[in-house]
Amino acid sequence: MGERERVKRLVAYCIRHYSTTDPFEIARQMKIQVQFGPLGEYAGCYLFAKNHRCIFINDCLEGPELLFVMAHELGHAIMHRKQNCYFLRNYTYLNSTVEREANLFSAYMVISDDFLLSRECCNSVEIADLYGCDYRTIEIRMKI
Repeated sequence: MGERERVKRLVAYCIRHYSTTDPFEIARQMKIQVQFGPLGEYAGCYLFAKNHRCIFINDCLEGPELLFVMAHELGHAIMHRKQNCYFLRNYTYLNSTVEREANLFSAYMVISDDFLLSRECCNSVEIADLYGCDYRTIEIRMKI
């Protein structure tokens, strides 16, 4: 099973297990602390210290972009529990495995198949702009 399919299955499991697609609610149920504050060039970060998990979100984010970043950091908390990870504000498509996996986790968590099917007139760049992420993540996600 490839990376994409593995992440897709993990997201489907999380949605079933926690009965929601809301990354904030899943974090609450998992007892992951979420804090908002000024993070400068960072959209968010995930930190693991002394067996505690914490997600920090840039307080200037809102709407779909906020959900995408929160789900991205939640992906780190679930898939990369003991690694500290920072999500850069310019949303470059990072080639590291952990960033690619977190992007995929976020895309599958917050962008539903129904949304993609209803947006047939939109391309990956337009959807990426809406969610504040890289178009390549959306192109991978669009392969329903």
